[in-house]
Amino acid sequence: MVDTTKNTKLFTTYGVKTSKAITTEVAAKLISKAKNPLLVVGTGVLDPDILDRAVKIAKAKNIPIAATGTSMPGFVNKDVQAKYINLHQLGFYLTDHNWPGLYGSGTYDTIILLGHKKYYINQVLSATKNFSNVKAISIDKHYIQNATMSFGNLSREDHIAALDEIIDLL
Repeated sequence: MVDTTKNTKLFTTYGVKTSKAITTEVAAKLISKAKNPLLVVGTGVLDPDILDRAVKIAKAKNIPIAATGTSMPGFVNKDVQAKYINLHQLGFYLTDHNWPGLYGSGTYDTIILLGHKKYYINQVLSATKNFSNVKAISIDKHYIQNATMSFGNLSREDHIAALDEIIDLL
């Protein structure tokens, strides 16, 4: 069992509310219970080991994917529902209660984050944290303080093992 709640040291702060460190069991349970989840992936997901796990997570619960940055080519011919969107634009849309979503299924109650630059995703999540009811669950290898919940800072090996645990629990 990977301890994903360790090492949440903050180097900068963006407000008084920071994300709660979560375990793989809690992450999997929240993903399973989400009514309208969205897997938001960044360029870091193009690492073959991470990409394989992102596809498995999406397929396990039929979760649509918002591919940001240059991540979209990784999902071509993977039999998953993936669309490209600019990350900043997505952050803006997530705060709009009338947005129909990427696929017309309505606003998202939960976003799952994977493969983003820490400094970049934290800025985008400051809007969702303060102006929406969307739960942001970061299953990335870095602690994302503006998410609702996040893994701590993990080594590559621990991160891969944690993603595998989530897949097994889904």
